[in-house]
Amino acid sequence: MSDTATAPTAAVTLGGLFRRFRGRILITFALVLLEAAALLLFPLFIGNAINGLLRDDLSGVVALGGLGVAALAVGATRRLSDTRTYARVYETTATDHVAREHGRGTEVSTISARTTLLNEFVEFLENSMPEIVNSAIGIVGTLVILASIDGSVALAALGLTLLVAVVYTATGRWNVSLTAGYNDELEQQVNAIQTRQIGEARGHFSRLMVWNKKLSDLETLNFSLIYVGVIALLVYSPIALVDAADAEYGSVFAALMYVLQYVEAVLALPLFVQQLIRLKEISRRLSAPAADGVGRAE
Repeated sequence: MSDTATAPTAAVTLGGLFRRFRGRILITFALVLLEAAALLLFPLFIGNAINGLLRDDLSGVVALGGLGVAALAVGATRRLSDTRTYARVYETTATDHVAREHGRGTEVSTISARTTLLNEFVEFLENSMPEIVNSAIGIVGTLVILASIDGSVALAALGLTLLVAVVYTATGRWNVSLTAGYNDELEQQVNAIQTRQIGEARGHFSRLMVWNKKLSDLETLNFSLIYVGVIALLVYSPIALVDAADAEYGSVFAALMYVLQYVEAVLALPLFVQQLIRLKEISRRLSAPAADGVGRAE
């Protein structure tokens, strides 16, 4: 399959990569959507299988096995496709980036550091984007299913998502600033190593870890605030579900699995937010030419 465009763009962004390789990426996204849909149905099929077994009906078990086989086939195909698609994306974009930076007269050390950063875009598309799609479908789909079982549990779950949005909106600028500081120091890594001065290298890695600790501390704060909402949802859900007058055992079990699945998806959101912030900062760095006197070849 040929790419839809062959000329490199000046800016490196997720949108730019998608437009350039959209034919290849759309195929992998279609497989991701199918896999996410299959995963979303598992708790429902398990609950139906339990209800059926209690009535000596094996049709639910057969349906669950069929869903498992379908999920296996789609998942295996998607992973084979991902590897080949994103290997091509990285090979092409990294080569173009190196050529462009050589044309700007950028030092080899800076080119090397930025090419490593460029790989984070491809890693995000290959590994994180499927997880984001799974989380998004899981959140929306779970809310719909929970609403059909118990509206109050669905509202409590929605409240947890709103809490995540509030927390990361409040700390967004702080996160961006810390990420920029980390990347500033990371770009100095090759220079620090080339000096062959152990003290210089130790100082670089020490400064790098200071930024890393600050990012970790911020993430710990965000996680702690969000987990208060998680605890509230986990405590409330079984109380509300068991109190339902017409609740079947399998249906209650499926609903609790959906709550756990929902919590898992929501807790994954902060990681994706952090990755998107980092990629936005990296995009700015990759697209901007080196400053005068900094990062230029002699």
